[in-house]
Amino acid sequence: MKAASFAYARPGTLEEAFGLLQSADARVLAGGQSLIPSLNMRLASPQLLVDIGGIASLDCIELQGQSIRIGALVTHAQVESAAEVRKHVPMLADAATHIAHPAIRNRGTLDGSLALADPAAEYPACALALDATLIIRGRAGERKVPVASFFKGLFETDLKSGEVLVAAEFPAGGDSVFLELARRQGDYASVGLAAHRRDGALRLAFFGVGDRPILATHAAAEAKTSIGAAQQALAKDLDPPADLYHSGATKLHLARVLLARALAQWNMK
Repeated sequence: MKAASFAYARPGTLEEAFGLLQSADARVLAGGQSLIPSLNMRLASPQLLVDIGGIASLDCIELQGQSIRIGALVTHAQVESAAEVRKHVPMLADAATHIAHPAIRNRGTLDGSLALADPAAEYPACALALDATLIIRGRAGERKVPVASFFKGLFETDLKSGEVLVAAEFPAGGDSVFLELARRQGDYASVGLAAHRRDGALRLAFFGVGDRPILATHAAAEAKTSIGAAQQALAKDLDPPADLYHSGATKLHLARVLLARALAQWNMK
């Protein structure tokens, strides 16, 4: 099956892109590793693709104050190899190694993954664990959205018509652990965990267990007591739906396994 007919535009500036996105049925194209398969399977049929790949200002990884800013055209491969990322937010580099295969990582983008909001993807959970801020721009101007308010549901975000996710900002520092369990290397994870602690605060973001990444606040609170207490408390945070391979109970068990492994890496008892 091939994509339905569509028009294509490659603007040179964001202002041009915003004008094109005023079309009633336009979609933003960055890396295209999720959008193009959707077009080919007729799961999406926009009238216009607005390719932002020619906007050079969006291809950036910058340390700004106490945060790392990653632009909309930065690929998974760039995230994996960038010295700034490995030094200041190593969780993102660790997560990148689990995404699909090298050909995909060379084209797919971090911000594209966030904008898609696939609940089984790695980066949305990382952004939640790291308490990222998402930079969104449109003709009306720029707004900064806390990641906790960005993901609304299955493939649903706070992005409005005509807006572009131009960058994500991740606070630097802290300790992190990234773990996932997948049937094969490159497959979507059955269950995954992005864990981060900074200044005494512990954030545990699970993915593959709901319609969006989920912050396990009860488990994080009990982690100060013991690993076992945190594992038991996880049932208050997660109620995973069954999928083609696992029951909800199995996915909760796998989440507890990952939680124990993460806390053990930090020598928590």
